[in-house]
Amino acid sequence: MKKPHSKSRAKAPAKKTEKVPIAILISGRGSNMRALIEACARPDYPAEIVLVLSNRPDAPGLEVAEAAGLKTLIIDHKPFGKDREAHEREIDAALQASGAMLVVLAGYMRVLTPWLVKAWEDRMLNIHPSLLPAFPGLHTHEAAIKAGAKEHGCTVHLVTSGVDEGPILGQASVPVLETDTPDTLAARVLEQEHLLYPEVLEMICDVFAK
Repeated sequence: MKKPHSKSRAKAPAKKTEKVPIAILISGRGSNMRALIEACARPDYPAEIVLVLSNRPDAPGLEVAEAAGLKTLIIDHKPFGKDREAHEREIDAALQASGAMLVVLAGYMRVLTPWLVKAWEDRMLNIHPSLLPAFPGLHTHEAAIKAGAKEHGCTVHLVTSGVDEGPILGQASVPVLETDTPDTLAARVLEQEHLLYPEVLEMICDVFAK
């Protein structure tokens, strides 16, 4: 008896991940931005970079973003003088026009005004090179060594009006070695930053996508 012919069944297409549009703010080389670009290139990663914005025309990170095919924009703060809010209103208009749902600070070296923080309340993330609440502000690696800290690391937090005071979303730590200099400690912390930021952003985007 002849066996019935079995038709091959087409495989169901893989479910497409709904990606959350994000904008990244930089001022310099954007090393954390590079880690986010690599993460967002994965089909299963829930974020899509729709804009990379810098307040400095000479920021090396702009070339990195452009090489990745991302839209970039420069809104130089210098023409605005001391009027930070006017500068930030231009930034906000660009963020709104991009369709971004989240703003990610990646080495953005400007203290934000309460106006912009309020406009993006609970939707703006930052990464800080210390285990907050320890060592807010600048020169964290020098401070950790000087204080005799046994552990140091990085923190991803929501941005609030207080500098480095927002709710903590994730942390990663490294031991402080007796032989450490600020540079060697910074290098090890930076490795953890590149792992932690995409991980925390993924978690936040999963919440937004629901």
